[in-house]
Amino acid sequence: MAKNPRSTSEQPRDKAGASVVVWLLLGLVVLFGGLYVAAHYIAGDKVPRNTTVSGVRIGGHPQAEAAQRLEAGLADKVNRDIATTVEGQPVAIAPAQAGLGVDYEASVAEAGGEESWDPVRLWNYFTGGDAFEAEVVVDDTAFETYLTGLDEQYGATARDGAVSFDGARVVTKKARTGAALDPSDTLAVLRTAFLEDEPGEVALEMTDVVPAIDASDVEETLDTFASPAVAAPVTLSFEGSNVKVFPADYTAALSLVPTDGELVPTLDAAKLTEVVGAKVTSGAPVDATVTLVNGTPQVVPAKPGVTFDEQQLEAGFLETVAKPQGERTLTLAAKVAQPAFTTKDARALKIREQVSTFTTYFPYAEYRNINLGRAAELIDGTVLKPGETFSLNGTVGERTVANGFTKGYVISDGILIQDLGGGVSQIATTTFNAMFFAGLEDVEHKPHSFYIDRYPIGREATVAWGAVDLQFRNDTPYGILIDASVTPSTPSTSGSATVTMYSTKYWDITTTAGERYNLTKAKVRRIDDLTCHANEGYGGFDIDVVRYFTPVNGNTETRDDEVFSTTYTPSDTVICTNPDAVDE
Repeated sequence: MAKNPRSTSEQPRDKAGASVVVWLLLGLVVLFGGLYVAAHYIAGDKVPRNTTVSGVRIGGHPQAEAAQRLEAGLADKVNRDIATTVEGQPVAIAPAQAGLGVDYEASVAEAGGEESWDPVRLWNYFTGGDAFEAEVVVDDTAFETYLTGLDEQYGATARDGAVSFDGARVVTKKARTGAALDPSDTLAVLRTAFLEDEPGEVALEMTDVVPAIDASDVEETLDTFASPAVAAPVTLSFEGSNVKVFPADYTAALSLVPTDGELVPTLDAAKLTEVVGAKVTSGAPVDATVTLVNGTPQVVPAKPGVTFDEQQLEAGFLETVAKPQGERTLTLAAKVAQPAFTTKDARALKIREQVSTFTTYFPYAEYRNINLGRAAELIDGTVLKPGETFSLNGTVGERTVANGFTKGYVISDGILIQDLGGGVSQIATTTFNAMFFAGLEDVEHKPHSFYIDRYPIGREATVAWGAVDLQFRNDTPYGILIDASVTPSTPSTSGSATVTMYSTKYWDITTTAGERYNLTKAKVRRIDDLTCHANEGYGGFDIDVVRYFTPVNGNTETRDDEVFSTTYTPSDTVICTNPDAVDE
């Protein structure tokens, strides 16, 4: 059988041809792969070649460099003022002050400057590139602040209508429509003009700002509440009797508060209770106290009171006050008001006996009679509970004409001058000594700067309003009743001031005074003033006074001896050199 000659001779040639094709394909793959890698390398993170952002060419540059080129290219636009008009007036707006700016990095990223193996991205880099607008960013806080400034300068603040009371009179304030730039519209106009090539002048339009409380709200409030509120008194039916409360009294407790576009009647319950409480005085509770009756302390019992229900008053008053005449009655339930300090509390003070008394004397001077008498009147009857602190300034008050005081001599800078309340220190000294022998705790006292011989040496005190006080604390377990009185002086007799303290005796007090030491001499002062008080001086010294405590009546406490050290400065001799000087 004959063989096919082709089958043997062509087989090697076919295999060789196939191998060439494979290598050719492999070569093409390598070639195109290399070209692709090279294209990726060339493109990197560069912006497509033909890209512009707000008219600035940034194509073909890496992102960071493109952002720098964009910033430089937009510098003139970004830094120029935006020409506007507000209410017809030209206003140049600096973009940065208005919070406008450009995010250069975001603008470049939006234009396609990113590294990628995506063939579409590579194709776009070499053949593409569009025109983009820069990413404008807004600092909201800066924009709002700037807009507020424009509104203040060119606009008008809206004003709410209001209704208030002046005694029995209704006072109204008219509402007023304001004008302001609309934030969203204004921002849109500025953003558009910010980076335009030729923006021209743009108009910023004011819009009406309607007040939350307008004229109709005011009228409605007048009709439904304010006018009826002052039309007639309100009658409170209480304990079978009627009490009238008039508008001039209660409108101080009324107000109309703007709330969610309405004027809402609002009641100050505390003020109203105070007003009504002053009308219902007969039913107020009375605290127990202790007073002297024929020289003996006696408890004055407490008295419960009958008063109105404050919650009922608060709940019903606003409705009642808005009703027409003939219907303006509010019935209140009565309730018992207990005193804050009961009879039992007063008896527990055990104020039963005199525990100390002290008297000082003074020469005639009418100002002394007035000032000492008034101070004693204000102190008399004071009850100190255990732990309470007495303050002479707090009890007597400021020495003024309105408070019943007159001018008299006081010590100032080592000499005598005239001032309101002169002489009150005599009451301070008398009270200090009564406290001293009652065994109470000395909190604050200041001796006179120089020694006054009608006072006990080293045991005296001065006071000055707002600067120097006499204070002591009741550190016993019993109450203290202070009795103070003044016998006026006359041209022929001395006056006297007496302070007596009543309690249950807790200490026996004795005292000693040491010898004077650190003696100092007086100086001579010549004063040329028209008002001058001549004085014969004397020296100063130091002295120590000791208070000794002996417990009595079952008192088991022990207390160390207490030393009071006092330094008296010299009382200078004063010579008045002005021939026209008047000794007041």
